[in-house]
Amino acid sequence: MASDNTSWKTTVIISSSSQCDEASRLLLAQQHRIRRSDSILDSSFVFPLSGTAFLLVTPEEFPAKLENVEPFERMERFVQIHRNSFLLLQAPVYGKKEWEIISLVQNRFLGCNLKVIPVHSTAEVVNGMLIIAKATSKPTVENFRDQMSGLYSHRRS
Repeated sequence: MASDNTSWKTTVIISSSSQCDEASRLLLAQQHRIRRSDSILDSSFVFPLSGTAFLLVTPEEFPAKLENVEPFERMERFVQIHRNSFLLLQAPVYGKKEWEIISLVQNRFLGCNLKVIPVHSTAEVVNGMLIIAKATSKPTVENFRDQMSGLYSHRRS
């Protein structure tokens, strides 16, 4: 996921939960504008310019028996609120439990707008969010659309 996100600056709405503190520091270090909010779900990040939202979860949030519905209820609320949503499962190492969680989440939300992304570190969390948010932000999408239109019209002539 190597990308230059340092020249692109945006506003990020971050939940007030402590799980977001390290990612918040990394975003601030890159000079993004941070707005803390108690009104969004815990451990979530919203990029208003791109219309994307990210929910950060760890394997520890899931009980030993994965049938517990509490984490899934939180994900369902998240998907209902955010149209373009991503679940970031953060674990330093992916073992059997982590892959079971990913599989369970993907099966449970099959056909939904929730995309699951495995990440290892907070740096990967921030980098992944910025890549997706930049690629889907309105100025970037409009610029890409204009370039494609220009290529298409040039090709037809």
